[in-house]
Parts: sequence; C-alpha cells; structure tokens
Amino acid sequence: MSYTLFLAPALLLAPANPNGAPAPIELTDHTDEVFSLVFSPDGKRLASASKDRTVRLWDAATGDAGAVLKGNTSDALRVAFAPDGKTVACAGADGHVHVWEVASGKAVLAFKAHANWACGLAYSSDGKLLATAGADKTAAVWDAATGERRVTFTGHPAEVWAVAFAPDGKTVASAGKDKAIRLWSAATAEERQSLTGHGGEVFTLAFRDANTLLSCSGDKSACVWDLNKGEATARLAGHTAGVFTVALCEGRAFTASDDRSARVWDLATGKQVAALPNHKSGVYAVAVSADGKTVATAGKDRLIRLYPRAK
Repeated sequence: MSYTLFLAPALLLAPANPNGAPAPIELTDHTDEVFSLVFSPDGKRLASASKDRTVRLWDAATGDAGAVLKGNTSDALRVAFAPDGKTVACAGADGHVHVWEVASGKAVLAFKAHANWACGLAYSSDGKLLATAGADKTAAVWDAATGERRVTFTGHPAEVWAVAFAPDGKTVASAGKDKAIRLWSAATAEERQSLTGHGGEVFTLAFRDANTLLSCSGDKSACVWDLNKGEATARLAGHTAGVFTVALCEGRAFTASDDRSARVWDLATGKQVAALPNHKSGVYAVAVSADGKTVATAGKDRLIRLYPRAK
C-alpha cells in the first residue's frame, strides 16, 4: 500500500518508501464513530472521544490502550487536554462537560454547560479556564477547577459548533451554523470582532498566534484569518466535501474532511503538501503532536489511525 508518512516539520512532509516505512497503527476499540482526537502536551498520550459515549486514552508511540473514561450519557463530542497534561475534559451531546485525572482515570468534575449539545471545548493557555460552545446558540467560559460559569457569549443566531482561546487567554473565538466567526472578551463577553467569508457552517477554530486564526467549514475549505486586517488571507481549498477539523503544527495546517481524507497544507503558500490514505468513510478528526512527528486521524468508520514517530 502506498501512503505518505508525516515527519517533523523541519524535515518537511515527503513521500515515504512504501517498502521501508512502517504502516499506520489502527486502533479499533471504539464501537462507534470517533468525533475528536487530541495529543497530550508532552505527546505521550492520545485521547479520543466517540459516539459510543467514551473517552479513551492511548499510548501515542505504540497505540496501546489505556484508560476508558466514562460518565457521558450521550455522544462524547469534543476532547481537550489541560495544558499541564494532568487532566482531560470532554464535551458531550447531553450538554455536560466531564473532567478526569489522566494518571488515575478518576472523574474530578462534571457540570452542565449547555441546554443541549456541548459541541466545542478549549482550555485557556494557563489551564484555569474552559470555553464551551453549544447547540443552544451560546458559548461560555467556565472555571476549570470548579465548573463555575464566568461569562456567556450570546450573539450567534444559530447553533455554535466551535470555540477557541487566543494564546493570551483574553480573547475567545466562536463560530457555528451562522457561518460567522465572532471574537469576544473572555472577561466581559463584549464582542470585539466579526469575521465573515465562509459559505457554510464553521466546525472548528484554531489560533496560530495572537493575530492569526484558522477555521474550517462545510464549504469544503479552511481559511486563514488576519485578525489585524479582519479578513481571510488564504483559503485552503481542495477537499471535495465539508472540512470538520483543522489542527496546527508550526507552518502546517492539518485538515479532516467528509471526503474521507486528511490533508496537510503549507501555511506560507496555502498549497497542499501531503495527504494521508483515505478512511473508509468521512474523517471527523485529525490531531498532530506538538513536535509534529506523530499524526492521528479518525472518523465515521470507527478507526483511529496512528502514524508512528519517524525513527
């Protein structure tokens, strides 16, 4: 089988020798669709969230199964590690957020965040706050230790699918079914900026730095936004169906699409530079470790594909 192996960004992304490169590890323990993936900050663990109502932890180097984290009463939609890697949180279709200790698998916090689907989830860079997005047309910021609500963002006229903290923790971005991206004060909930340009609903947001935001959409593209200019400076176009997830590592953007593929883009040029082999059906999630050497994909076919570290 021919495929592309991801190497560290400094080594670029180049086709591997199919006779010499290791095949991706396939993780098959989930019993239903996998919606979300994230690597721990140190890159040693991978967390996955699934329609089977579980969050699972994996050894990122070997694919060995770790703890199965339970508590969701419905689909586990979005998963996030705290910046210190000690806890992992999940937002679910029952509107709740659950938090577990990574080392022990012990549940440490659960709170009702939204009236129905809690679709987006993000930690602030200091780990003290959690942001959520919901199908109840709101986003919110919470105390990550207690689950106490800090502020609520009301302005989207439809379901909110995505939320992200700016690196300094002072700004929250949200987006969803109304196609618009809104930026808010994390302290006061004042709306600071609105970005428009996508032709479909927006599913995921990711800050590259304080002034650059990436978004992915049902319009089959991902956009790079210059927040100082208030406009999109690049559109990553090439997928043939909606793009569900965008993840970042240095100068690369990783996207996952309902067209069964995950692709990699050079942010300097906006050009596609690599692709992973297709899943059997839509790819909902892609994640890349902080060092850029390990990539994971997952989706509707229930499989997680883990691409091993380059030797």
